[in-house]
Amino acid sequence: MPSIIVTDSIDPAGIEILSQVAHVDVKLKLPPAELVAAISEYDAIMIRSGTQVTKEVIEAGKNLKIIGRAGVGVDNVDIPAATRAGIVVVNSPEGNTIAAAEHALALMLSLSRHTPQANASLKAGKWERKKFIGVEVYKKTLGVVGLGKIGSHIAQAARAMGMKLLAYDPYLSNERAQKLGARLVDFDTLVTESDFITLHIPKTPETVDLFNAETFKKMKPAARIINCARGGLINEQDLYEALVAGEIAGAALDVYDAEPMPESPLWSLDKEIVLTPHLGASTEEAQANVAIDVAEQIRDVLLGLPARSAVNIPGLMPEALQELQPYLSMAERLGCMVGQLAGDRITQLDIRLQGDLAEKDGQPIIVAALKGLLSLALRERVNYVNASIEAKERGIRVVETRDASARDYSGSLHLTAYGNNGDRSIMGALLEGSEMRITSIDDYPINVPPADNMLMTLHRDMPGMIGKIGSLLGSYNVNIASMHLGRKIVRGDAVMILSLDDPLPEGLIEEIRKEAGIRDAYTIDL
Repeated sequence: MPSIIVTDSIDPAGIEILSQVAHVDVKLKLPPAELVAAISEYDAIMIRSGTQVTKEVIEAGKNLKIIGRAGVGVDNVDIPAATRAGIVVVNSPEGNTIAAAEHALALMLSLSRHTPQANASLKAGKWERKKFIGVEVYKKTLGVVGLGKIGSHIAQAARAMGMKLLAYDPYLSNERAQKLGARLVDFDTLVTESDFITLHIPKTPETVDLFNAETFKKMKPAARIINCARGGLINEQDLYEALVAGEIAGAALDVYDAEPMPESPLWSLDKEIVLTPHLGASTEEAQANVAIDVAEQIRDVLLGLPARSAVNIPGLMPEALQELQPYLSMAERLGCMVGQLAGDRITQLDIRLQGDLAEKDGQPIIVAALKGLLSLALRERVNYVNASIEAKERGIRVVETRDASARDYSGSLHLTAYGNNGDRSIMGALLEGSEMRITSIDDYPINVPPADNMLMTLHRDMPGMIGKIGSLLGSYNVNIASMHLGRKIVRGDAVMILSLDDPLPEGLIEEIRKEAGIRDAYTIDL
């Protein structure tokens, strides 16, 4: 039975799901050295924000198959190291969406009406109505930085409250922004025109200190900023100085550069600041949702099923993955075949999606083809997680094209690999019932189902060639399961594909190549 370690507190519902398929050890707040020492025993680890899954942990986790983060962010996981090791990393991108959005809205309203300070004043026996005069959000401009799931929910709620919306998101289309009632603008426009700004972007090298002294000087003096996304997006020292100088009117933070938050000059401020201890996902519903979501994905991966929210492989919903599965299997087999034909030192793989396949999500198909291409060289080291990075590290360039007009089959895939045997191509298609056919090799038309062991010859189209090869194989007791021929012109060159019951004995391929009329010969091992 697999073993799973849980190192941060999660909802009991998640533990119950994991226990259905594995032995579960709950070891909270393990020091880094102890986690490194223990991780080799486990097939999976489930964490929240408290555990750092570093390169050292991943390298020590020889049996790790999946890392599950019960939450949205995965910045406490070394994604490149996990990907190189072929370990799936999953999160729960939607489990705390509502909780995080509602908390950002709560902070915005608390900041605009000084709610925490008024509450503390009243409990201290004071009645300071004039001190806590606030501002309305109605008809104010809210700038949303990052219009993903959380940002979109906030935009919808803010619009219902009568706010005007600006959005900055380099990956968002104008059409999507317009549906949410937001005007898509550049970053400087959002900063200078917004009355409130709310952040919903990941922490990356490009976004660290996105809001700094220079940014605050561009904001309206009456502007207020809210961060429920990630610590480090706002330079906290610069924020303190901007608030003291009156460059902006206020800030509400739920996340910080260091957590737990160390002593900070921000604590000395009064009405200008609202601070909460990373409560964005802290609702009973969100805690249960993220635990169940990630636990189900860990369970599925350990059972050999796909993860629906993997962050380091192409993300597909289960129904989409089910639809693409036959094409992924075909792409992997074709990749394996064309790699063997092209030989070593492959520099480029061209992938053309044709017919109905041109309308599908191409990225998973590309990954499957790369997995097949690298499978003989890397064996069990390559999988759907690390195929792309393994190819990149080997300098293999991938070129994707689409041709919806190709209608020989409802959907077909054409691969061309460039290696030390020159550029070699192969095309395959699916028939009814998801039965695969190889339909072309090096532009020679054929129609052959793939087999575990195949022999391909390129030879002159002349009488006696089939019998010559058949006799030679028979002399080595190699049984032929099926035979297929393809040619472009009569008496020109042709290809022959033989499906064999057994692998070719050592040395036989060289004998075949020496036969008169044989241009070349290859074994194909699937």
